[in-house]
Amino acid sequence: MDGRAPRADALRNREKVLRAAREAFATRGYGVPLDEIAALAEVGPGTVYRHFPSKESLFEAVVTARVQDLIDDAAARAADPDSGAAFFGFLGRMGEEAAAKRDLPEAISVDGTVQEEFRTSFGALLANAQRAGAVRADITLLDLVVLLKGMMRSLQEIPSGAAGAAQRDRLVAVLADGLRA
Repeated sequence: MDGRAPRADALRNREKVLRAAREAFATRGYGVPLDEIAALAEVGPGTVYRHFPSKESLFEAVVTARVQDLIDDAAARAADPDSGAAFFGFLGRMGEEAAAKRDLPEAISVDGTVQEEFRTSFGALLANAQRAGAVRADITLLDLVVLLKGMMRSLQEIPSGAAGAAQRDRLVAVLADGLRA
């Protein structure tokens, strides 16, 4: 870099790409091709690659804010004196988020700094709930991430609307029941 600030049009194009990628990843998941994101953003593929040299770097930029919100929520819930309610409340939130955002399984499981922070925060919730006797002691954080990814993928198959929300809540409850001590 030469130290100059980016041009205004370059900044606008970057924001267009990020907006399009947020929408595309949330509705279609990580598998959406970069060329489709470029078309949604109404820019050429070269513009996408100039700002984000790989699909992974674009995905990381998109999910950082979303995962940071989950990290903040998990950290706030970790301070709750009712560790079991805090853990299961967060599990319910993950179900709601997964129903709305198809890219959430990848967002919490790809390698990166923000994902490591997520695992640390979620791990603290799990450990607190296990110490309180609310969650089975034999469940590890890795087990939980695998279960969540499976649940989130399954929830994406459920139709929207009241019936879909009721089914989602039942499936989250079944998972929660399996985790209870």
